[in-house]
Amino acid sequence: MRAVENALGITIPDNARIIRNLITGIQYVQDHVIHFYHLHALDWVDIVSALKADPIKTSSLAQSISDWPKSSASYFKGVQSKVKALVDSGQLGLFSNAYWGHPAYKLPPEANLMAVAHYLEALDWQRDVIKIQALLGAKNPHAQTYLVGGMSIPVDPNSQNALNAGSIAFISGLSKKAHEFVEKVYIPDLLAVASFYKEWAGYGGGVGNFLACGEFPNDNETNTANLWLPRGIIKNKDLSKVHPVDHTKIMEYVTHSWYEYKEGDAKAKHPWDGETNYKYSGPKPPYEFLDTNKKYSWLKAPRYEEMPMEVGPLARMLVAYGSGHKRVKEVVDSVLKKLGVGPEALFSTLGRVAARGIETLVTAEMLPVWLDQLAAGMKKGDLRIHNGSKWEPSTWPKEAKGFGFHEAPRGALGHWILIKDKKIANYQCVVPSTWNGSPRDAKGQKGPYEAALIGTPVADINKPVEILRTVHSFDPCMACAVHVVDAAGKEITKIKVV
Repeated sequence: MRAVENALGITIPDNARIIRNLITGIQYVQDHVIHFYHLHALDWVDIVSALKADPIKTSSLAQSISDWPKSSASYFKGVQSKVKALVDSGQLGLFSNAYWGHPAYKLPPEANLMAVAHYLEALDWQRDVIKIQALLGAKNPHAQTYLVGGMSIPVDPNSQNALNAGSIAFISGLSKKAHEFVEKVYIPDLLAVASFYKEWAGYGGGVGNFLACGEFPNDNETNTANLWLPRGIIKNKDLSKVHPVDHTKIMEYVTHSWYEYKEGDAKAKHPWDGETNYKYSGPKPPYEFLDTNKKYSWLKAPRYEEMPMEVGPLARMLVAYGSGHKRVKEVVDSVLKKLGVGPEALFSTLGRVAARGIETLVTAEMLPVWLDQLAAGMKKGDLRIHNGSKWEPSTWPKEAKGFGFHEAPRGALGHWILIKDKKIANYQCVVPSTWNGSPRDAKGQKGPYEAALIGTPVADINKPVEILRTVHSFDPCMACAVHVVDAAGKEITKIKVV
């Protein structure tokens, strides 16, 4: 939407901006909680170990870190019984591929039992709070109510078929539920788990450069710099200087990607000039082998000023921290103090995990703020939801091009569009997992995943949970599985990604 709005010079109304902020905000909160508990926790939590836990000690542990009501000994005993029944059945389902008993697990049985209980609670919680997304966007994660120029969902206090006082009250209740779980369960769990794995503040540092295009605009101009989460770049882990972002300095290489540029693979291209053409003509499809000296990835290699960049919650929190964002700085400093580590710990696997939790908390705090803004506009009689002044293609120029930034939960997302004769002549996007999972470029520079894994200790090559910890800390977008192969291409193991 933002790329087209930028190309055509469209300014959206207040209500559309606020609803977009609410949709993105609840997506952050739900997505980050799901990632922590359901996609990443089992890299740190040994579920089978929970069978050895003392429910009374587990209750004491839970009550020592939070006043969350579900913390009695009988409650944890019930959870433990569920786990035992699952283990005894021999049908572990989605838990069957985990590495129970792995020497890299460090949590005591009571902490494992507490984490398992909250894993199960989060399943029900996320199903409820995402109703905000369903009400405002109709579908998760790809909302269906976005339109070029605004939103399609009406705002009218006098209509049952529009956002009204009743739906505002409903969303308000869910936003409170979202914040309470994050504050009283997620953050205490994160701190409790991290306290046993402080050495992971020394692993997974990656490329040391971070890009955040910023999100949650405070005004209605496309690509505005007036953002609640600021835009900026951190270079070489230097938090004392936040550099501005210039989208024209973003280029993409295909040197080690299964694509070809007409001008040759050593040349990089800006997305407006980009090509995404698969032209490999070898004897076998490229996915049947890996030749890391040549081409080995479907991803391109985006670079900013020729530098690889990490994107995501860590990048956003670092840029906000370096930019002096008051609330982010307060929470980051509080978390670092509780863990007994300095700011340098942020540049790590553990820092990535902590940053995601910090972002979840500060975003959950903003949901009622944006909701109050929406209610205030309705009260004043401002029901505008869409700017249709340039909706008719006959009003468009012969040629137009635009770009739009969005911070998805996984990181910076850029769209570039070229419109000629009222048709799309070229469209390119650079997505978070392209930045983070990029292959090497023409200069041999590694992408963030590759760089972050260097120096990671692995106790058992057939059970590389340590590798998963760092890769999962980026929250990669992968459909079904991760494969580990040796230098000769022989498969060592296969890890299913839930």
